[in-house]
Amino acid sequence: MVRAKISRLSDSEPGERFRIAKLDINDDIMKRRLLDLGFVPGCEVAVLQKSPLGDPTAYRVCNTTIALRKEESDHIYGERIYDGNE
Repeated sequence: MVRAKISRLSDSEPGERFRIAKLDINDDIMKRRLLDLGFVPGCEVAVLQKSPLGDPTAYRVCNTTIALRKEESDHIYGERIYDGNE
């Protein structure tokens, strides 16, 4: 498995997988909410689909589908995961 450079979750496209490295959020309430939803460092996220207008985007995290707006997913950083077939 080869990994790419650090990028924002919001830059990922449907069908991609992403491993969270850090949450860079100054708002403690939003940070706690994202952590409670399963967006924790080391966790793998699958990008499922974007809404017709592009915001929000559905993600699969901890076997749950969660929709986040771009303003929320802009603060989640990590690596896209590639499995050699891509």
